[in-house]
Amino acid sequence: MNMAADYQGRLHIIPLDVSNQESITRLAAQLKGEKIDVFINNAGVYSSSGKLDSSAIDVEAWQHSFAVNSIAPIKLVEALQENILMGSKKAIALITSKMGSMADNGSGGSYLYRSSKAALNAVGKSLAIDLAIQKIMVGIYHPGWVLTDMGGGNALISAQQSVSGMRRQIDSLNPETSGQFVSYDGQSIPW
Repeated sequence: MNMAADYQGRLHIIPLDVSNQESITRLAAQLKGEKIDVFINNAGVYSSSGKLDSSAIDVEAWQHSFAVNSIAPIKLVEALQENILMGSKKAIALITSKMGSMADNGSGGSYLYRSSKAALNAVGKSLAIDLAIQKIMVGIYHPGWVLTDMGGGNALISAQQSVSGMRRQIDSLNPETSGQFVSYDGQSIPW
C-alpha cells in the first residue's frame, strides 16, 4: 500500500524525531493553525533489558526508552495542544502496552520497556484529568500482542485486528471513558 499515492492531496508526511525537542518544535510550527481532530501518539521503542546485574542494564538505552515512550508523548501534546483544541473530536490516543501494568506483570524482566510504558500510563491519566476542563479526551490503549517484528511469530492477533479494534476504541472515546487504560478489544486493563 502506498498511502501517499492512495491519499494524494489529503496525506502530508512530515518527518519527526520524537526524542528531539527541536524536531517537535519544528512540527508545531509547520502545523500552526491546522486542526487536529484525533492525535494518535504511536511512537515507541522496545529495548531489551538483558539480565539483572550491574553490566546488563544499559542506562543509555533506558534513557532513550523514556525519551521516546514517556517524555515525547507529553511534549507532543504540549506542542500541539492548540491544534487539538481546534479539532472537532479533541481526542488524544496514547498507544501504550499492557506491559506497563503493575497488576498484569507476572513474568518480570523487560525493565526498560515496562517502566517507560508505566510512566506513559501515568502521563495519560494525568493528561486526562488536566485537559478535561478544555474538553480534550485522552485514551490510553494497549494494541494487543500483535504479529509484527516486535511482537514476534507467537503473537495472538494480526495488525489488521489490532488497528480495527483500536479504531473502535478511539471512535468511542468520550468524557466518561477519558483516562481509562483499555485494550484494543475494549477490555479494561488494571493499572
